[in-house]
This record gives sequence, C-alpha cells and structure tokens, in this order.
Amino acid sequence: MPPFPFYHLIVYAPVTHAQLVRDALAEAGAGRIGHYDSCSFSMHGTGRFRPLKGAKPAMGTTGKLEEVEEERIEVVIPSASKRKVREILDAVKNAHPYEEPAIHLLPMMDGG
Repeated sequence: MPPFPFYHLIVYAPVTHAQLVRDALAEAGAGRIGHYDSCSFSMHGTGRFRPLKGAKPAMGTTGKLEEVEEERIEVVIPSASKRKVREILDAVKNAHPYEEPAIHLLPMMDGG
C-alpha cells in the first residue's frame, strides 16, 4: 500500500457551476469510498479575485476586484494511479468555468 492511499481534493467553484463540477468529479471516479460513489462535501462562501492584464475571466472585469458566491467542494481520490489522478484533475478543469480554478490536492494519511 502506498504511504498515502488517498488524496483529499478541494476545489472552489461558483455556485452556478458547483453541480457540474461535482458531476465531473464523480464521473471521473473521485469520491468513491468503499461501496459508495459520488461522495462529496460542500460548503458555501465568498471567493475574491482581481483579473490582471492578460486574463480572460469567465466572470468579472480585468483590473476590478470581484466577489463571487462559491462552493468549496471536497472529495477523496485514490493515489495509486497517477493516470487516474490526472484524469480527475483534467475533468475538474474541463467542467470548471474559471480560467485558473483553485484546486488543492493533499495527501491523506488515512482514507477511512
């Protein structure tokens, strides 16, 4: 067994696109725990960002600070296959409306 059998993936998405991101995660194989799939946790909050020169923002205006109602979406993913991890990350990026989505991938000591 690898030292970290799972990763904890966290992604922030606008509320308007949160279900699309959750669906993409589940379809790619994230959020599978034992005999369950599509497992995730979400929390509402406010995301802030300022698109800089050269950005192509899906929301907001270059040079102006923006606030967007977002969901923090959390899932576990197995770390055994680097190819599978890459597929899941690609699925999130393809479903996400932001040019630069905030995605965190953290090793987990215990997956359950």
